Amino acid sequence: MIPMTLQEIAAAVDGTVSPDVADVVVSGPAYVDNRAAVVDGLFVAVVGERVDGHDYADGAHAVLGSRPTGAPTVVVDDAVVALGRLARHVVDRLDATVLALTGSQGKTGTKDYLAQLLATEGTTVATLGNHNNELGVPLTVLAADAHTRYLVVEMGARGVGHIAYLCEIAPPQVSTVVNVGTAHIGEFGSREAIARAKGEIVEALPADGVAVLNAADDLVAAMAGRTDARILTFGRGGDVSARDVEVDDLDRPSFQLGHAGEWQPVTLRHSGAHQVENALAAAAMALAVGLPLEQVSTGLSSAAESSPKRMEVHERADGLVVINDSYNANPASTTAAIEALAVIGRRRGRRTVAVLGEMRELGDSAYAGHVEVGAAAAALGIDVVVVVGDAARGIVDGLRTADPAWDGEAIVTAGRDEAQDWVRENVAAGDVVLVKASNGVALWVIAEELVVQDLEGGTSTP
Repeated sequence: MIPMTLQEIAAAVDGTVSPDVADVVVSGPAYVDNRAAVVDGLFVAVVGERVDGHDYADGAHAVLGSRPTGAPTVVVDDAVVALGRLARHVVDRLDATVLALTGSQGKTGTKDYLAQLLATEGTTVATLGNHNNELGVPLTVLAADAHTRYLVVEMGARGVGHIAYLCEIAPPQVSTVVNVGTAHIGEFGSREAIARAKGEIVEALPADGVAVLNAADDLVAAMAGRTDARILTFGRGGDVSARDVEVDDLDRPSFQLGHAGEWQPVTLRHSGAHQVENALAAAAMALAVGLPLEQVSTGLSSAAESSPKRMEVHERADGLVVINDSYNANPASTTAAIEALAVIGRRRGRRTVAVLGEMRELGDSAYAGHVEVGAAAAALGIDVVVVVGDAARGIVDGLRTADPAWDGEAIVTAGRDEAQDWVRENVAAGDVVLVKASNGVALWVIAEELVVQDLEGGTSTP
């Protein structure tokens, strides 16, 4: 964070300092978890449904809150609103290019690729974890300092107006919408409503900005009419595209990356054919700020995993392959993960096991979404599907009604513990196992146990 006194912070957010220690300087990032305190940082005391951050402020270097605490505090009416105002104040003082992105799935993978590409050119700060809301975006901004050249901000939406608000905090020069799918359709009601909300990230661009849009997604491509910024498209039929796509025995894609008549080779280190779309989106954003195509292709080929529990592929010492994609799930992302499982199983001649839990936030389409996933697993010939919990039972119906008839095995479990017991007793060294569900189902417990525990009771390093 740019060093600021509490008095400077108070002036930026229309607050007051209590007690009168206005010369205290904040030079570390802001944070909301007192267990992850930052030296010289700013603790933001958020009042939640179950926890009041003010109760944990003692010992903090400085606090932003809605009432005085035992530490030097900037007192405001609403700490979350003030945090956003402080972040905007800092953005306006930075000499950094802001690149913002959103999408129904793939935005975190795209963000990770982009951050690593830009880091080859200059100091880059990017969203960590799932910090893509009204708290996470300003926290990302406040991690930047005077040396930051690029600020990569992932933005999520729970309703119309959310992304517009986030863009007021971090006004982008480059924006992208990776795709419009069915994630969070329970809140929005339709893909068209999701597109209206996601497109706010394009409307926030200045006339000299760049809108990076998915040419292969009709709802995204139509967003070109919502901005005066320059349009740069990616994907099938786009300005930035891929050809000659191939995958290896762990479903890691290789392809030729093309733009403006030039082609460069890329070999990704991440599994799943869907990673190509993420890589193309990141490439287009990097090209939009002036990186040459050869540098982009080299950077994509060397990009490592940086967000946990997202298509993490581990191969144990005894040969078992574990795909830990347990961070989040919707029908499109789950189908993509199942496709990767099928490819790896087929390439290696292995039995495939999909451990699938509930996909949340699908609203009235929840049952249909789970049926869709079950039908996809059947069509892809997955050998064993372990269904975790009653909320995911639509997967079983999808398996049973698939055409042509599926000849695999369905294991229906009451919950995570029962599923974990089945996996312990039945998974063999020659299997390929996918673990996938929404984050709240916490299926990573199953994946992480599989990664470290071999069949003889020893351990294996991923």
